[in-house]
Amino acid sequence: MKSEFTLAFNEITERFGLPKEIVMEAIEAAMVSAYRRSVNASSAQGVQAKLNPETGEVRVFVEKEVVDGVQTAQTEVELEEALKVDPEAQVGGVMLVESTPKDFGRVAAQTAKQVILQRLREAERDAQYEEFIEREGDMVHGTVHSITPQAVTVGLGRAEAILPKNQQIPGEQFRVRDRVRVYVLEVRKSPRGPVIVVTRTHPNMLRRLLEMEVPEISQGLVEIKGIAREAGKRAKVAVFALRDRIDPVGACVGLRGVRIQSIVRDLNDEKIDIIEWSPDPALFIAKSLSPARVSGVHLDDDPQKGKTALVVVPEDQLSLAIGRAGVNARLAARLTGWRIDIKSLVESASEALRLLEADESFANLAEREASLVPQIQAILLKKEENRPVTPEEYQTLTSFVDRLQREVGAARSALRQARLERQAELRAAIPKGAYASALDLVGLPEQLLGVLKASGYETAGQVLEQIGMDSDRILALPDVGPRALEDIQQALSTFEYPEPEPIQPEAEAAAEAPAVEVAVEAEVEEPGEAIQPVSAAAPAGEEGEAPSELLPVAGPEGTGSEVGAPETLEKVFESVAGELVLAGIGSGEEPDEEEENLGAKKKKGKKGKKAIRTVEYDPDSGEMLMTRLRKRGAGDEWEGT
Repeated sequence: MKSEFTLAFNEITERFGLPKEIVMEAIEAAMVSAYRRSVNASSAQGVQAKLNPETGEVRVFVEKEVVDGVQTAQTEVELEEALKVDPEAQVGGVMLVESTPKDFGRVAAQTAKQVILQRLREAERDAQYEEFIEREGDMVHGTVHSITPQAVTVGLGRAEAILPKNQQIPGEQFRVRDRVRVYVLEVRKSPRGPVIVVTRTHPNMLRRLLEMEVPEISQGLVEIKGIAREAGKRAKVAVFALRDRIDPVGACVGLRGVRIQSIVRDLNDEKIDIIEWSPDPALFIAKSLSPARVSGVHLDDDPQKGKTALVVVPEDQLSLAIGRAGVNARLAARLTGWRIDIKSLVESASEALRLLEADESFANLAEREASLVPQIQAILLKKEENRPVTPEEYQTLTSFVDRLQREVGAARSALRQARLERQAELRAAIPKGAYASALDLVGLPEQLLGVLKASGYETAGQVLEQIGMDSDRILALPDVGPRALEDIQQALSTFEYPEPEPIQPEAEAAAEAPAVEVAVEAEVEEPGEAIQPVSAAAPAGEEGEAPSELLPVAGPEGTGSEVGAPETLEKVFESVAGELVLAGIGSGEEPDEEEENLGAKKKKGKKGKKAIRTVEYDPDSGEMLMTRLRKRGAGDEWEGT
């Protein structure tokens, strides 16, 4: 039969949902606190408590000093008693002695109870934090516990979460005990336990709902490329099929819209547009403005102004493309990453006509379109007088606007190219040291220096380049006028910029290094022995491996070596000594007359046929390559093998 302590112990672990080890540590810490309060022990004195989980017995051990005569029983112990516990105990030493009181008393018991409850609550809060910090960024189910004007309290089982007013879908109403789905936005610690903040407006909540409702997304067949959402109004989701013969939009909508309708009901009837993602920006932008029909999309990727798309829509689709309060256009811009300007077809055609008449740079286009201009003017007049316009006339307007926008885009590209060329010329004229010189070193007045640095200019080269490209941008800065601009130019032009140190790449240094040969006589056991190349970066390869590329040995009059100075050979020999040793070549002795003509060192070996080994540096491969030279017979020329 289990003891009462065991039953109570198990009840605590189940009630608080804590491991047994944590509960035991809490009880032991409580008994230590109760002992200290019971005997008024010092905090410097070490006290330990051990709990027997089977019987519930608690034993308290206290640090005491070993003495011959005890004066204070609370901190001292007799040597005889200490020897019973530790045979090696000595006078003056400190040891743990069991000092379990027979009765803690009412105050000690109350202290133990309070400490146990406090430790259990702390352990429970830590367990809740560890549980929900792992679920941060995930969706959970909860029950509404209470409703206030500032927030809604949602129960998540062992913990409660806060749904602030700004994280609720506008117009959504809650009642106590309602079951809701929420997205865990943030989990942080506090003295009263973990603070869990949830939301229903985050775009990732829509992502999690789609992952739950659409099996193709959870299986990795369909990928969500992006989500743009204004909670309670409209959301746009770009999806892409990772496998052929899969319709990503149909998979998300479901049969008769059953899948998407389930998500719409969960989000308080929020409108959701499922769009197929496309790598073509123009096509993707046109689809992102659904349900509106688009006549044309004209892109302008300016490095300074950013990405801008001019979208032309039929006049009856203009309000639909913009959306109520511009929500449709905003979501499309957020989803695609482009700034979108929406214009009606009639407005675009009118602007195109004015551009042809006013801008001389489009004179050639105006001549080509001269026969079509009266027709365009007649169509626009009919539209202004509210007379009906045929589909063919709408198509004529669309073609006219497309041609003009292509010309405008080509003109912008030409201007940007000219700007890049002008920028390259300026950078070539500006001293290179100016781009490495900070503005603080130039000697500008403190006020002008602060204005330039606040505008993003860090070096003198950047300011000189901007003045050369467009000085008006410097004049547009606060507190900068013509006089200040002259001071800036004067300071930057008179400053002596340091010359940057030349940096030679390793590849160029290796290519410029001269080829060096080392010819050494060594013993060859057989005439047909193959000589392996010696790499400067690694030891020679295994036997039987042929070199991928072997440089030919060229020299004057067929001597088999290049003309070089002996002192160059000595310098190189030290650097390649390790590789030569791996190839079986040692240090040579005095050279004879025949080998002096070759500019090489000779090593005497055993009897047998002799060969000349030549080591060259290959700048292309970065290796030391070795060849063998030998004579065929008396009077024969040296030849490479």
